[in-house]
Amino acid sequence: MTFDEILRDIHARRFQPVYFLHGEEPYFIDQIETAIETNVLSEAEKGFNQSVLYGKDVDHLTLLDYLRRYPMMSERQVVILREAQEMKGLTELASYMENPMLSTVFVVCHKHKKVDMRTKLGKALQGKNVLLFESKKLYDNQVPDWIAGYCKSKKLTVESAAAALLAEYLGADLAKIANELDKLILNLPAGTAVTPAHVQEYVGISKDYNVFELQKAFATRDQPKIARIREHFAANIRKNPLIVTISSLFAYFSKVYMLHSLKGSPDAEILKALDLRSDWFLKEYKVAANNYTPAQTIRVISLLKEYDLRSKGVNTDTTNTGDEELMKELFWKILN
Repeated sequence: MTFDEILRDIHARRFQPVYFLHGEEPYFIDQIETAIETNVLSEAEKGFNQSVLYGKDVDHLTLLDYLRRYPMMSERQVVILREAQEMKGLTELASYMENPMLSTVFVVCHKHKKVDMRTKLGKALQGKNVLLFESKKLYDNQVPDWIAGYCKSKKLTVESAAAALLAEYLGADLAKIANELDKLILNLPAGTAVTPAHVQEYVGISKDYNVFELQKAFATRDQPKIARIREHFAANIRKNPLIVTISSLFAYFSKVYMLHSLKGSPDAEILKALDLRSDWFLKEYKVAANNYTPAQTIRVISLLKEYDLRSKGVNTDTTNTGDEELMKELFWKILN
């Protein structure tokens, strides 16, 4: 079942005896756990029938005692095992997974890594009585679409530029992104189209001084704009670390180089190869490809590699050079 299907069943009060939630992305695991905590038992029932245990503090025999209890004055009991990845005797639960108590809703939160499906436990988890959900991390290119979907679920729409800006600055940490999006949801009426200006006002990410705008400025070789962004970054270096700026520019110019190699190909093929979401993004890359020859693009990529090492104190004789000076040098060399 997908994440949305699981939530839909929980809200419809169609519960499974075991929810085994594992994988690298904690956000989806936390959301499913919260939905079960909210929907299975009433507040009055929770006192006697809901138990929250932690993998590092509980052994499998104690946990089995909790799981095999009968609910008191309720149809079900809920047992939640958090930090299951830290439980030493987790594999000993295989037999319970094969024959769970139907009056117990057992939620296992196994975060930051998958369970090996080849083990005895892994095979038991694939039985008919277990809802097994792998919570996968999103790729960077999937984050803007996730942002759009989250906003849609809260009755907002989001402009592509605003979604890209949020994704660029917040990365793929979905809990962090959701927290920032909730600020927008609290402050904007339903039906609003979220713009970069809204992001600047309510999230605090500048719509004018960000890596997204820096890429566009380099694409057009807009030296005054690049200088303004550089000065802003230098004055706020903790919020705009050089290593992050270099990483973003490296990814950007790598796609410009790929575009050169795809010259003459249909736009649909280029979009797929560059992993771009729409023609709106492709136009900017085409501008950059017109302003940087293949040789110039390779030179820029080499410079970014060099300054990435220098920013980490590698391959440099100027160990005292600060990030601000390195940024100034790098930007000048890219343009000259």
